[in-house]
Amino acid sequence: MHEMAICESIRQILEEQAQTARFARVERVVLAIGALSGVEIEALRFGFDVVMRGSVAQDAKLEIEDVPGTAWCMVCAQTVEIAARYDACPRCGSYQLQVTGGDDMTIRELEVV
Repeated sequence: MHEMAICESIRQILEEQAQTARFARVERVVLAIGALSGVEIEALRFGFDVVMRGSVAQDAKLEIEDVPGTAWCMVCAQTVEIAARYDACPRCGSYQLQVTGGDDMTIRELEVV
C-alpha cells in the first residue's frame, strides 16, 4: 500500500511548513488527486488519519478534489478527457494518446492556526 508512504510524505511536508511558516496546527488539508495518479482514495483517507496522529495535522480534516485525466490525441488533434491510461480517444477511437494531465497529486490548500 503505497498510500501510507504518500501520507508519510505529506506529514513531513506539513511538519517542515509548520517550522518555516511558524504555525502550530493544521486544521484542513486539501489534496488534488488526478484520476490517472494510481492513488487509491479510500486507502489514502485511512492512512492519513493513522499517519497524522501526534503531528501538527493530528485532527486535520482531509478534503480531496478529483482531477480528471486528460490526453492529447495525435489523430484528431484534440485534448480529451480519459478515465484510465490506455483508453481510446472518446472522439475518434484512436489509441495514439499522450497523457497531459491528471497523473499527479498536489497539496492544493492548507488551513492553519
